[in-house]
Amino acid sequence: MSTVEQLKKQLVEQGFLALTREYEAGIPETLEFALDDGLKVQLLDTGVIVFEPSSPANTDLVISSGVHGNETAPIEIVDDLVRRILMQELSVHNRVLCIIGNPVAMNMSQRFDIENMNRLFNGKHQGKEHHEALRAKRLEDYVKDFFGKREDATRCHYDLHTAIRGSKYARFSIYPYPDGRDWNKEQLSFMLASDINTILLGHQPSGTFSYFSSHQFEAHAFTVELGKVKPFGENTMSDFAAITANLSTLIEGKTVNVKAFDNEDFNLFEVKDELLKKSESFALNISDDLENFSSFDAGFQLSEDSDGGYRVEEDGEAIVFPNAKVPVGQRAGLVVRKTRI
Repeated sequence: MSTVEQLKKQLVEQGFLALTREYEAGIPETLEFALDDGLKVQLLDTGVIVFEPSSPANTDLVISSGVHGNETAPIEIVDDLVRRILMQELSVHNRVLCIIGNPVAMNMSQRFDIENMNRLFNGKHQGKEHHEALRAKRLEDYVKDFFGKREDATRCHYDLHTAIRGSKYARFSIYPYPDGRDWNKEQLSFMLASDINTILLGHQPSGTFSYFSSHQFEAHAFTVELGKVKPFGENTMSDFAAITANLSTLIEGKTVNVKAFDNEDFNLFEVKDELLKKSESFALNISDDLENFSSFDAGFQLSEDSDGGYRVEEDGEAIVFPNAKVPVGQRAGLVVRKTRI
C-alpha cells in the first residue's frame, strides 16, 4: 500500500483527530481524493483539511480548533464534523476548511509548548523560528489560499476555543476589532442562535487567528469560547449542540434561522482597560478560580504592580482572561464593561 493510500485509509477509518495526533510534525505527503458525490477532499497538512463541492454555494467557511492544544471540546467538534462529511452523513455545499491548530501542544495536553499561538497570527510570528510560530505562518498561508480562490464569496471564520477558567456566562465570543467596519448584526444573531449571547467587542488589532481573517480578508470572524478546558473524553458534547448544528447547516449551504438583532438579547461588553504585567511584582487580587466576567465595585484594587496596579473606577467593571503567570510585558487580563451597539 502506497503512502497516499495508507493516509487515506487512516483518515477514513481512524479519523481526522487520530491522524493529526500521529503526524504532529506534518504528514509525509499531501492527499487528494473525491467522495462518491463528487466532493473533493484535500488533506494539506496535519490538522488541515479542505472540502470543495463541485458547485459551491456562496460561503467560504473556516472552522478552526486546537490553536491551544488543551482545549479539547472544539477539537472533538471539528473531528466529528469531518467524520460526518467523510461518511457522507453531512452533505457539503459550501467550501469548508477545517483545522486542528497546534498538534504538538495537543499531544502534550498543554495550552502551548513554547509560545501562545493565538498571539502569533497577523504576522506576529515574524522573526521567530520555533515550531508554533512556523505553524502559525503555515495556517495563515492555508487560510490565504482558501479565501483567495474566490472574490465574491461570503467569508466566515469561527475559531473555536474553551477558556482556562469558568465564566459567569457559560459560552461567549470575542468579536475581533473590525478595522472601521460596522459590527455585523446578522453575525451576532448567528451567535445568539448558537446559544451564545455574551460578546466581547474587540478594541484593537491583535495576534489572534480570528483577527487575522477579519483584518486580511474582511471575513466574518469570531473567537468562540465554548466553556471551560477539559481533557479529551470529559466534554459534554450536548452543551455544544446549537453551534454544532448551525455549523452543520452552513456546511450544507442552508440558511440558519436567526431573529432580528436586539441589544436586549445580549450581554455586550467593551474593553475599558488592559492589565499589562510591567514587573515580576505583578499580582491579581482575585482567587485563582474567579470566573470570567466577574464584576467589582468602584475602588477595588484589582491588581498590584510597580506602577501601582489597577483600581476599579466604576461599579460593574469586570475582568476577562485574568492570568498573572504571563511573562512581563504581556497582557494579564482585560477590564471590561457592558455596552450597546
